[in-house]
Amino acid sequence: MHTQKFPEPRTGETETAGSISSPELLRRLGRRSIVLVGMPGAGKSSVGRRLAKRLGLTFVDADEEIERAACMSIPEIFARHGEAEFREGEKRVVARLLQSGPCVLATGGGAFMNADTRAAVGRHGVSVWLRADLNTLLRRVKKRTDRPLLAQGDPAQKLAALHAQRADTYALADVTVDSRDVVHELVVEEVIGAVHAHLLAFPEGSTMAPLSSATAISAEAEGLPMGEITRSTVRVDVAGKPYDIYIGPGLLAEAGTHVTALRKGARVAIVTDENVVAAGHLATVAASLDAAGIPHTAIVVPPGEKTKGWPGLEQVVEGLIAARIERRDLVLALGGGVVGDLAGFAAAVLRRGVDVVQAPTTLLSQVDSSVGGKTGINSPQGKNLIGAFHQPVLVLADTAALNTLPVREVKAGYAEVVKYGLLGDYALFETLERDWPGVIGGGQERITAVAASCMAKAAIVARDEKETGDRALLNLGHTFGHALEAGAGYSQRLLHGEGVAIGMALAFAFSAKLGLCSGQDVTRVMRHLEAVGLPTKISDVPGELPDTDGLMTLIAQDKKVSRGALTFILVRGIGEAFIAKDVNPEEVRAFLAEMR
Repeated sequence: MHTQKFPEPRTGETETAGSISSPELLRRLGRRSIVLVGMPGAGKSSVGRRLAKRLGLTFVDADEEIERAACMSIPEIFARHGEAEFREGEKRVVARLLQSGPCVLATGGGAFMNADTRAAVGRHGVSVWLRADLNTLLRRVKKRTDRPLLAQGDPAQKLAALHAQRADTYALADVTVDSRDVVHELVVEEVIGAVHAHLLAFPEGSTMAPLSSATAISAEAEGLPMGEITRSTVRVDVAGKPYDIYIGPGLLAEAGTHVTALRKGARVAIVTDENVVAAGHLATVAASLDAAGIPHTAIVVPPGEKTKGWPGLEQVVEGLIAARIERRDLVLALGGGVVGDLAGFAAAVLRRGVDVVQAPTTLLSQVDSSVGGKTGINSPQGKNLIGAFHQPVLVLADTAALNTLPVREVKAGYAEVVKYGLLGDYALFETLERDWPGVIGGGQERITAVAASCMAKAAIVARDEKETGDRALLNLGHTFGHALEAGAGYSQRLLHGEGVAIGMALAFAFSAKLGLCSGQDVTRVMRHLEAVGLPTKISDVPGELPDTDGLMTLIAQDKKVSRGALTFILVRGIGEAFIAKDVNPEEVRAFLAEMR
């Protein structure tokens, strides 16, 4: 085997990626190799050589090994023997290289497509998808003549087709790092940070393989349970500012690692509330930032929806100014939807825009409010009427944090999970009907459900960031629900998710009244929500509520109202939501009076 060997780091020498030393990473890596996967042009060889040099490991290029063993180039192998025979040989070579101990291994673009190869990498390595966009890939490969799958026809079309075929499988890699047109050393540093974070969660000998992309969920025909899924990553491809959602247990304890990889040298202001502090999450994040050498401060607000107003916004903004948070620094929103909306809006207006990392600690915020960039505060006249679109730069959804929540909070968050099934994914709703106890109780189903929800929202946000079209579908149940929340005084009488549950039941019932969907669907939805322990009727809200005219006044303040015309999200059945404009207010009034 021909290898390229770089000098070992001197004893005691620290070569860092942020605060991560090479000896520390190598100790955690053990006998495993770092395996780079991705499209032709992703930079596997150039990044791999620099990564190996940084760590003092051997660098091996699988394609070079194949050519050396065959005594011919890869294009010649394809021409003489065909792709199928090449792939068999490639599988054997990669398996042999993985058995040779720790190294940095760059694989060919198609190697990871083979299930046996993926299994071998899972046993003997940590896989890293070097992800690059199509324009970058094309620019890098257009002058190369050693890519047999791109040699004939239009390279751009072939590259796009290959990317579409392979992306979901690449996303099964343990970690994902974007290969951008920046200095290679920066990408190397990000790889080291990502691999280190993975090794913290999966020490050598761990038998639990992570699912690093929720895109794999859509290919799973058997429903949510898919083995021991412990980590997942969902990409939100908002034009010009894409970001990742990391999902799984232990992410709060890794905050320092992720912040270092994201923004080396930044100061961090943590915005959180008293309940999150009492649960110990602030201490966990602070310890992680301390360990990474990141200066930080904390702004603690009272818990609850009433904090999400002008006084709360003033407290946070003035706290950020006092902490001298500047544009190159980060705001870290640690908490539920109230904290996320409040901190995100404060970051949006501070110095005309400071980046925010969302670290949601409730089920509702992990599957909904932390994703998509909606931030804001409430007005006495309605919910979320003041705000801005301000996308996060990263979301850390630590599913273990949900174990500290009261069960009522978890059930309220579940309403936003089931929403994704009801608005556009009948199969997801069917699966949740079966597996909801695991989602509520903290089983493996919870991680997968969070990932499925985030994937659904990410797809909609990517199409319609500013809610000029499809994104309004995410408001299924919210028009009724927000009115009920406001009518209950944004109090503990009705949590946001509980309002959404009632709102979804009402949306289905109203759709049936208009002849749009069957009564059987209404009954099925209500039975499911009630089985979970969620309210489904207006009368389920304890205490006094405004009368029908009062609720209509609150509905008229809904942010989807356009020049006084009511807009509702209605349904033609489970998984078939649509945007209904110019809904007759008198029909709504009569329906509400009937449902009281």
